[in-house]
Amino acid sequence: MSKELELKYGCNPNQKPAKISAAQGELPVEVLNGRPGYINFMDALNAWQLVCELKEATGLPAAASFKHVSPAGAAVAVPMSDVLKKIYFVDDLALSPLATAYARARGADRMSSYGDFIALSDTCDEMTALLIQREVSDGIVAPGYTDRALEILKSKRKGGYTILRMDESYRPDPIERRQIYGVTFQQGRNELKIDESLFTSVPTIAKEFPADAVRDLIISLITLKYTQSNSVCYAFDGQAIGIGAGQQSRIHCTRLAGNKADTWFLRQHPKVLGLPFKSDIRRPDRDNTIDVYISDDYMDVLANGIWENFFTEKPEILTRDEKLAWLEKMDGISLGSDAFFPFGDNIERAKRSGVRYIAQPGGSIRDDHVIETCDKYAIAMAFTGIRLFHH
Repeated sequence: MSKELELKYGCNPNQKPAKISAAQGELPVEVLNGRPGYINFMDALNAWQLVCELKEATGLPAAASFKHVSPAGAAVAVPMSDVLKKIYFVDDLALSPLATAYARARGADRMSSYGDFIALSDTCDEMTALLIQREVSDGIVAPGYTDRALEILKSKRKGGYTILRMDESYRPDPIERRQIYGVTFQQGRNELKIDESLFTSVPTIAKEFPADAVRDLIISLITLKYTQSNSVCYAFDGQAIGIGAGQQSRIHCTRLAGNKADTWFLRQHPKVLGLPFKSDIRRPDRDNTIDVYISDDYMDVLANGIWENFFTEKPEILTRDEKLAWLEKMDGISLGSDAFFPFGDNIERAKRSGVRYIAQPGGSIRDDHVIETCDKYAIAMAFTGIRLFHH
């Protein structure tokens, strides 16, 4: 490892010179393949922290799919149902626990994960590498790689795939610094520990948090800790299913993340599972087509005859009434917010996506209204007392 590393350019090609350097000693990350850029390293270092915390909190292998310094997906290695394997397009593979975690992280929002940067909590094995090999991805960071996994990953992007190895023993200085417009900012690192102790202050009538909900709330909050704020995260079954990042309004976060969670659930509808795709359709085109099929734009696709580009026969329409009926089956979803909900409208939107458990800091002057809205729907809500802004 070295003390500094020159980069092609910064966030944009005109931002030169660019480099990363260690404040003390050597860099904790080693480039095994490829030529990583400025944003690659920002994604890698944030995503690495996320998966390390997920593994520490749950004891399970963890993975994250990062895009533009926010996670598109994050998950731990909870076994998947046959339906999930099918909608994540891994039903042809025998997955290791680590590969399961990445399949979940990648599968939550495949549109956003296109060209992702991957983080793994454990040594990358052959099965995880084979899964990554067939996805469009910019790079990966992990604590190590088996010989076969490294061989597979080096074959991606005509040999130019970025592969980073992180030093697991590295511990950064407790004070972090950055510059903006020539001005240096300094703050203590956000080392808040996220665990079940955060869910003891429960002001709602419903007070029970099942073990799975506690796990999912922990996943949600750790994910938010490394998501550009404002942010909200819906989680279920050991993974994030909808992340709303970087919105100026809290309700817009809740809507954005809720819409993504709805799409995740609609992809499990029998009509979506049975779509008659042509055998030669590319994976990104298939993902885009599913997204359009679920959306209201599909009527335009039918009207213009574009469906012939993707399907062997014209699929049945998934009607609005069918979508609403299917979404009514969503239940048991957990929701975390990086700051307090100022109004009950966030709860109303969350309820539409099956949210049953919520963790948020509390402290709004309208907490009473938020609690009242939760009570209306028998939602259990914990006030964590911690804010998780990340910029």
